[in-house]
Amino acid sequence: MASVTIGNVRKSFGAVEVIHGVNVGIGDGEFVILVGPSGCGKSTLLRMVAGLESITSGEIRIGDRVVNMVPPKERDIAMVFQNYALYPHMKVFDNMAFSLKLRGTDKGEVERRVNEAAEILGLLPLLDRYPRQLSGGQRQRVAMGRAIVRHPKVFLFDEPLSNLDAKLRVAMRTEIKALHQRVGGTTVYVTHDQIEAMTMADKIVVMQGGNVEQVGAPLELYDKPDNLFVAGFIGSPAMNFVRGKAQVNGTASIVTEQGEQIAVPALPGLENGRKVVLGIRPEHLRLSSQEQGIPVDVVVTEPTGSEVLILAKHGADDVNAVFRERHQPLPGERLWLEPVVDNIHVFDAETGRALRG
Repeated sequence: MASVTIGNVRKSFGAVEVIHGVNVGIGDGEFVILVGPSGCGKSTLLRMVAGLESITSGEIRIGDRVVNMVPPKERDIAMVFQNYALYPHMKVFDNMAFSLKLRGTDKGEVERRVNEAAEILGLLPLLDRYPRQLSGGQRQRVAMGRAIVRHPKVFLFDEPLSNLDAKLRVAMRTEIKALHQRVGGTTVYVTHDQIEAMTMADKIVVMQGGNVEQVGAPLELYDKPDNLFVAGFIGSPAMNFVRGKAQVNGTASIVTEQGEQIAVPALPGLENGRKVVLGIRPEHLRLSSQEQGIPVDVVVTEPTGSEVLILAKHGADDVNAVFRERHQPLPGERLWLEPVVDNIHVFDAETGRALRG
């Protein structure tokens, strides 16, 4: 296995630059996920690591080796694609063994590696089937097995679960994470689904517009987002944002655009009159019987069984709240939601950067 170092990498298509000096370090054996909205550059970055896209400038290292000009087949990587890319005329065994046979690997070694990977992935009973005889999840496991048998330095996954239904995606998330824990191996995984990123990664790289917005462990990004983009992207339901101005007079508070006063922690840079944005996660709102906090008008109530999700309006702003209690407010009902002060996030309204103690 090996580390991957992406150093000041840029990518341009003609005069249009789509990757703007990205720096990411991926440790040996780490499971790192590149996440962001469509068009943010995450798949392009992965393809540059794989050697399927050229680098305009910068440097990519796999281990101690600079691979900028190294062909894909010589980088010792294995890639799992969104569309599985299985050979339809080959049985499962032959699909998994194909790359080893091309290398001239001994027949006994090929059989040993394929059977070993098939056992890990629960594919032993399916080795004599053709891809058309498999379910979507089974095909994805075959694609993963084809990567595992090569014993590569780095595994690359390009949105491998996008073609699966919701229930199967959840099951495959668990399988891939368990596989990484068992097999190890440096893994770089691309997805636009932040739930996949939160549940699977050792480290998440959040991208937007060809830039890296923040890098960190899943809960670090959830609890301490660096800016409004990361705060709004990581978490489901998304973080609520309420605009206002700071008021500091012994204690600190924010006066919202609708005139409500919300207590906040004292933070560096929080000065009287500074325009800010409050960030409040849905689970950090409490129902108030004292008409304190943020007044909202209920739009929809969505009971899920274990929780109740309330979608509401605060002026023109959407507000989501999640309760473990079985509240059942009616559409149009006025509620007062009080934020948990210790869990409030405050962002500068102009730069979008988080204010932190």
